[in-house]
Amino acid sequence: MKTTGGSDEQKRRAAEAAVAAVEDGMVVGLGTGSTTAFAIEAIGDLVAGGMDVRGVPTSFASRELARENDIPLAALDEIDALDLAIDGADQVAGDALVKGGGAAHAREKIVDAFADRFLVVADPSKLADVLSHPVPVEVLPDARTTVAAAVSTLGGDPMLRRAERKDGPVVTDNGNLVLDCDFGTIDDPEPLATSLSVLPGVVEHGIFAGLADTVYVGTEDGVDVVDC
Repeated sequence: MKTTGGSDEQKRRAAEAAVAAVEDGMVVGLGTGSTTAFAIEAIGDLVAGGMDVRGVPTSFASRELARENDIPLAALDEIDALDLAIDGADQVAGDALVKGGGAAHAREKIVDAFADRFLVVADPSKLADVLSHPVPVEVLPDARTTVAAAVSTLGGDPMLRRAERKDGPVVTDNGNLVLDCDFGTIDDPEPLATSLSVLPGVVEHGIFAGLADTVYVGTEDGVDVVDC
C-alpha cells in the first residue's frame, strides 16, 4: 500500500475510528486514497464477521480493494440512500477540504455529497489553518487549454498532471485530464469553488466546502474527532 504524509498507524487509527460508525444494514461510500484503504479493510473485517454492509466505490482502486476484502458492492444508481461516506483528504481546514490527489474527486464528490453523513479520515500532516494545497481540476481533454487560461485569470497557476512510470498525462477513471491549480492561500474557498464549477469544460474540482460532517485525525496515541 502506497502511503504519503503521516504514518500508517496514524492513518489506521483514523480509519478504524470512522468505521466504528458503520452499523448493520448500512450502505457506505468508499473513498479513495491511502487512509481510506485502511477503512475499506476494516469494513471488510465487519463483513467477515457477519455484518450486512454494502459499499459504493468511488474509483477503480477502491472497487478493487473492496472486492479483495469481500465487501458487497452497489452502484450509486442502484441505491435509494447512502448512510455514510468515508473518505480522505489532501488538506483539511475546518469544514473545507482539498481532495483529488488520486484523481478520483469527481466521483468522490458525488458520493460524499449524497451521503447522509460524510466522515473524513486524515493524519495530522493534512491539517491546516487555511487551505493552500493546489486544487485538482478534472477537465474534458479538449478543454485543457481553455480551462487553464481561465484558471490563470482567476489567479491560479495550472499544471497538467503527468503520469508516473509512463509518458503522457494522468487520465481519470472518467477518461479526462487533471490540472493541478495552485492558488496559494485560499482564504475563502466557496467563491473559488463556484468560479471553478461554472467554467465550461470543467467536470469537477477538488474543493469540498461545507460537505464534511466529522473529521477523524489519527495521532501517535489516539484519534482526535472534530465535528464540522
